[in-house]
Amino acid sequence: MKSSIRSSRWLPPTSAFAGFRFPAEEIVVAVRWYLRYGLSYRDVEELLAERGVEVDHVTVYR
Repeated sequence: MKSSIRSSRWLPPTSAFAGFRFPAEEIVVAVRWYLRYGLSYRDVEELLAERGVEVDHVTVYR
């Protein structure tokens, strides 16, 4: 007899950002700004606030 292994198989998440609080687009923008322009986490926090995204600089760090 074969046991049903298919139902217990691990499936990868559909997105690299699955389970995060912020949309993937906002995360990518924050990372792009931080890496491309050498900004501080507080600078990225301010830029995101201008776009209407309330985020703490510690969250940007994480």
